[in-house]
Amino acid sequence: MMIEDPVVEEIRKYRAEHAAHYGNDLRKICEALRKQEKKSQKEFVDFGPKLLQTKNMAACKSQQVPSDQNM
Repeated sequence: MMIEDPVVEEIRKYRAEHAAHYGNDLRKICEALRKQEKKSQKEFVDFGPKLLQTKNMAACKSQQVPSDQNM
């Protein structure tokens, strides 16, 4: 059973209207946001993607022998 939240409903309504304004086309929505960013006087920071490491991967890397000792 889900509780109805008027704030969530308002956000969903706005999101649907915004998407409909751009024909529900994600590329057009993103393009409009990029244009808006360029017009803004604010500085936007892009840290780029980060690779995630699992605990198993980190453990395997710590057990590897340096390449000059592999012979």
